[in-house]
Amino acid sequence: MQTKKQSFLESLVNVSVGFLITIISLNIIFPFLGIESHVGKNMLITIYLTILSILRNYILRRYFNKRQNTT
Repeated sequence: MQTKKQSFLESLVNVSVGFLITIISLNIIFPFLGIESHVGKNMLITIYLTILSILRNYILRRYFNKRQNTT
């Protein structure tokens, strides 16, 4: 079982990698699709989605850890 700190650290590392991939991807895909955007807007979108991802990963990890210990 992971501690809460380990769950948070795992979520943070996982989402940090996703953050970098998303920043690069947005700068490639938006122009390709004809969507005008700027680095600042891309960063804001990515930061928002990153926060959601950290929370989602942490909550799911804690849920499954708790569920695993009750069975």
